[in-house]
Order: sequence, then structure tokens, then C-alpha cells
Amino acid sequence: MESTTIIVVVISVVAAILIGIFLGKVLFAKNTQKQVEEAEKQANKIIEDAKEKGNTLKDQKILEAKEHFLQKKSEHDREVNKRKQKQADEDRRLKQERQSLNDQKANLQKEVNEYDKKKKNLDEQLEIVSNKKADYQRKMDEAVKKLETVANLSAEEAKAELMEAIKEEARTQALSHVKEIVEEAKQNASKEAKKVVIQTIQRTAAENTIENAITVFNLETDEVKGQIIGREGRNIRALEAATGVDLIIDDTPEAILLSCFDPFRREIARLSLQRLVQDGRIHPARIEEVVEKTRKQLEEQIKEIGERTIIELGIHGLHKDLVRLIGKMRFRSSYGQNLLMHSKETANLCATMAAELGLGQKVVKLAKRAGLLHDIGKVPDEESELSHALLGAKVAEKCGEHKAVVNAVGAHHDEMEMTYIISPIVQACDAISGARPGARREIMQSYLQRIKDLESLATNYDGVEKAYAIQAGRELRVIVEAEKVSDADSDKLSFEIADKIQKEMQYPGQIKVTVIRELRAVNIAR
Repeated sequence: MESTTIIVVVISVVAAILIGIFLGKVLFAKNTQKQVEEAEKQANKIIEDAKEKGNTLKDQKILEAKEHFLQKKSEHDREVNKRKQKQADEDRRLKQERQSLNDQKANLQKEVNEYDKKKKNLDEQLEIVSNKKADYQRKMDEAVKKLETVANLSAEEAKAELMEAIKEEARTQALSHVKEIVEEAKQNASKEAKKVVIQTIQRTAAENTIENAITVFNLETDEVKGQIIGREGRNIRALEAATGVDLIIDDTPEAILLSCFDPFRREIARLSLQRLVQDGRIHPARIEEVVEKTRKQLEEQIKEIGERTIIELGIHGLHKDLVRLIGKMRFRSSYGQNLLMHSKETANLCATMAAELGLGQKVVKLAKRAGLLHDIGKVPDEESELSHALLGAKVAEKCGEHKAVVNAVGAHHDEMEMTYIISPIVQACDAISGARPGARREIMQSYLQRIKDLESLATNYDGVEKAYAIQAGRELRVIVEAEKVSDADSDKLSFEIADKIQKEMQYPGQIKVTVIRELRAVNIAR
């Protein structure tokens, strides 16, 4: 019974296990089917999303490709249009050049036709002249025969008398023609020159500079004058000996005059005196120390002035000795005109004139360089017997300057033959800078001597009664005796005097020569 029960229990347990296994398989299969269905759904969803994303990306790439294509097409169209425009401009330019060449050809043909016409006219005139010459010779032979008959003269004697008369007439006519030719040549030649000079002057700004030989040193009080003079005048003597400047201490309130024709020494004296007054220690030893220190500092200042000048003018590659001499020109003057200002003005004028003449950038730079250095011989380190122009040329050559610059420096006062184009430019611009109004002041004695020489030159001619220089020597009026000088002789005399003035005298600008002939017939009714 118990065994049966055990068997039943075992069978029940086995059955239960089998049922459990079956049910587990059924539930697992069901869950697996559900998971497979969900996985399929997710896979389908992922596939749909991927397809949608792929379509979007495809559309985007297509759109970008279209935009890139349109951009490239637009750039290509612009390049094509640009090339077409360039080709059109080139065609237009060629057409204009072709038209210009055709016009030139037409003008040349016209000039050739005019030349042929003039040549034909000239041939006709030459034939007329030849006929007149033959007629003149025939009449001359008849006149000679009549002269021999009437005057009872031989042919040789009549010929000599006639030749003398013809020679005198020819001389007068030749002088008149020469004057006309000279005047016409001057007008034609100076027309463009005046234009260039005027344009050069108008394009160059200039200053009115007047340098004096006296510097006024202002003092705070007159009590300082006693310290400057020193015991028994030893301080003022030491200062004058150290600087080479005369100190004038008079009744002028709060001022001392420094007198010297050398601006460099005057500047040393002024700066030294200023430092001594500020320091308060004024005695001979201190004066010599301050003067020497000031001289060295001023030498450094000279170099700085030279460097600033060449930088301002845009000139490069100058020798250091030339740079120092340029700075030294700041403390020199000529007829009241500061030498450095004159040289800078001349340099700018030379560059402008060379540019106006169209001589090229290289020549313009050489002209400016020569204009700056043309008076370098006025500030030598050592005294020389040479003129400043020749000495300047020697210094420039020694410092390795271009041959054209050396020639322009040496020839700007006609002391050397001009061999380069910039030489007459430098000479002309030097005269412009020195002769313009307000540039220089002339010493009264030299001015009076020039006026006197001008009048004496005219009065040395026969028939001249009086001569007057008027308008500050710009015009010379010559009064002649009517009995001795004819109208034709007046014209000749004016020409000869002007020519002699031009050859023998030096003067700024130009001088007009006017010859006045007056005939007075006086009778008295009684």
C-alpha cells in the first residue's frame, strides 16, 4: 500500500514536473515570440528612420551640389564677362591708336603738301630775286657809267665811293636785322624758360630771411651786468677771447649786445652766457670751461641739423663730412640770407625745375642733391685760396659724389665748364633763390658802386650827354645830343650799351636801357 502510494506520489511529481516543463516552454515560446515581434517593430522603425534620414541627407547634398554649381557658374560668368570687357577695352584702345595714327598720317601728309607748296613758292621767289639781281647789276653798271661821266671819276674810284656808301648802309641795316633776330630769339627762347621758371617758383614756398650781425641777450636785471663784466673787466675779456665775439654793454636796460659777423661764434657766446648767468659762477676759468663745453654740444647739434635736413629733403647716401658741413651752413649767411635756408630752397627749386623739364626721376634726384651742396664751399673746415664754387666741387669729389653733382657745384658761377644738364639748372635756381624779393639785402656801398659803374659805362660813349640809373638800377636812361646822334644811331647805341652791360657787369634780374634823343628848335620873336 505504501509502495503504491509512493509510486503515485512519484508519478504525480513527475507529471507535475513534466507539466511545469511544458508550461515553461509554452510561456518561453510566447515571450520569445513577443520579443521577436517587438524587435521586428524596432527594426522596422529604425529602417524607416534611416530611410527618412537618408532621403533628407540626399536632398541636402543635392541642394548643396546645386548651390556649388550655381556659385561656380556665377564665378565663371563673371570671369567671362571680365575677359570680354578687357577684350572690348583692348579693342577700343587699338581702335583709338589706329585712329590717332591715321590722324597723324593725315597731318603729316598735310605738312608735306604745305612743304611742297612753300618750296614751290620759295623757288618762284628765288627766281624773282635772281631776276631783280640781274636788273640791279644792269642798273649798277649804268650808274657807274653815269657817275664816271658826271663826276669825272675813274671806275675804281667810283666803285670805292659807292662801296663805302653801300657798306655803311649795309652795316646799319645789318645791325637792325641783328637786333630783330636777337630780340626774336630771346622772346622765343625765353618763352618756355619763363614758363618753367614761373611754374617752379609758384610750386616752391619761400621765406623772407634776414640775418643780422648782432644778437641781443636779454637779462632779468641789470645787476647781472656787473658780474658779467667782472673785476676790472676780466670776465668780459675772457669771454670775448674764448668766443671771438664783441660784448657791448651800454645803457640799454636789461640787455647785452653780442656783435660778430660769424653766427656760429655768436651762438656759442649766447649759449655760454646763458649758462653762466643761470649758474651764477662767472669767472675766467669757468668761462673757458663753459665755452668749450658749449662748442662741443653745438658741434653735435650741427650734425643733427645736417641729418634732419637730408631727411627732410629725401636725400640719401651723403658722406658724413658733407652732412656735417650742411648742418654748419645753418650758422652762415650771405647778404642777410641764411645759407642753409638758401641751399634747401635751391634744392627744391632744382628738383621742381628738372621735373618741369621732364628730365626723369634720376636727374631730378641729382639736381636736388646738387642744389643742396652748391654752396658747400662757403663752410670749409680749412681756409683755402680757391673760390667757394671750386672748393665745393673739390670737397664733393673727395666725398665720392656723382660727376654731375661735382660739375654743377663747380660751375654754378661759371668758373668751370658745364658738362651736365643739371649744371645750368643749379645756376638758374641759385639766382632765383638769391634774387627773389625779400631773400637778401644788399650792402649800400656795393649798391651805390654798381649804380655809379652803370652810369659811367653809358657816359663813355660819344654823343651821350647824361645817364641816369633809376628804379634801383633796373633801368638806365641815356640822354644823347640830337646834333651828334641820329635816330638810327640811338637804336644802335641802346643795343651796344645793353650788350656791354651784359658782358662786363654783374647784377640781379635785368636792366632796361632807354636812349632818349630830343631835338629842340628855339627861335625868339622880337
